[in-house]
Amino acid sequence: MLALLMAGVALSVTLAAYLAALAIYEPKKRVEERLSRVFGEEASVPQVPEEPFLQRVIKPLLSEMSRWIIRITPVGWRNSLRRKLTLAGNPGGLETGQFLALYLVVIIAGTSTGSLLAKAAGQPLFTLIGFGFGLLIPDFWLKGRIQNRQGAIQKSLPSFLDLLTVSVEAGLGFDAALARVTAKESGPLAEEFQRVLQEIRMGKPRRDALRDLGNRTEVKELSGFVTAIVQADQLGVSIGNVLRVQAQQMRRSRRQRAEEAAMKAPIKMLFPLVFFIFPSLFIVLLGPAVIQLIEAFKGL
Repeated sequence: MLALLMAGVALSVTLAAYLAALAIYEPKKRVEERLSRVFGEEASVPQVPEEPFLQRVIKPLLSEMSRWIIRITPVGWRNSLRRKLTLAGNPGGLETGQFLALYLVVIIAGTSTGSLLAKAAGQPLFTLIGFGFGLLIPDFWLKGRIQNRQGAIQKSLPSFLDLLTVSVEAGLGFDAALARVTAKESGPLAEEFQRVLQEIRMGKPRRDALRDLGNRTEVKELSGFVTAIVQADQLGVSIGNVLRVQAQQMRRSRRQRAEEAAMKAPIKMLFPLVFFIFPSLFIVLLGPAVIQLIEAFKGL
C-alpha cells in the first residue's frame, strides 16, 4: 500500500512538472513555427528576459490563496506578521496574505512528509513532528532574515556616516549628501535612505521620514542617529557637527561590539572542546594504555 502511494505521488509530481514545462515552452514553439512559415526561413521569437520563477509562478498562486486565507486570520496576527515582514525588508516582495499562504503550504508539506515517514516507519509521531517543522520553519526563516538585515544595517552604518559627514562638510546639504552617498552605496541601509529621500520628495517632512526609518528598522544605533538629526533640525544645530559626533560614537560602538565578541569566544569554544576535541585526545593518549592493561589482565 505504501509503495503504491509513493508511486502515485511520484507520478503526480512528474506529470505536474511536464504540464508546467509544456505550458511555458509550447506557446513559444508554436509562434516560432508560424513565423518560419510566413518568412520561409528559420525565425525566432526575440529573447525577452524572463522574471524569476518566484515572480512568474509562485507569487500568483500565493496571491490567489491569500484572498480567502487573510479573511480568516485574526487581525492581531496579521498586524504582527506585517510588522515582521517590514523589519525583514519584505523578502521576495511578499505581502502579508502571500506569506500566510506560503505558511499554510509549508505546514501542509511538512505534515504530508511526516505522514509518509510515519507510514514507512510505523511511528505516528512522525506526523506530529512534520507538522511542528512546518509550523516553525517559516517563523524561524523570517526571524533569521530580520536578524541578518538588522546586522547588515548595524555593520554598514559607521562607514555610511563617515561618507555622509565628508559630503556635508564639503558643502552639500543634508538631502543632497544623502542622495550622493545612497547612489554609491548598496545594501539595506542605502535602500532605506533611498526610501527616506523618496518620501521627502513626495512632500513628507524630513523629521517624519526619518522617524519612520527608525520604526521600520528597529536598530538601536540608527534610531539614535535619527533622534540626533531630528533634534538638530529642530534646534538649528549644525548638521555637520552632529554627523561627526555620531560617526565617532558609531565607531566606538563597533569597537566595543568587537571586544565583546572576542570575550565571548572562549565560552563558545568550550562546547566543541569538551564534546569533540577532548574525547578524541583522550582516546589517542589513553587508548594504547587501555589496550595494554586489557592484555595484561587476560594473561592473569
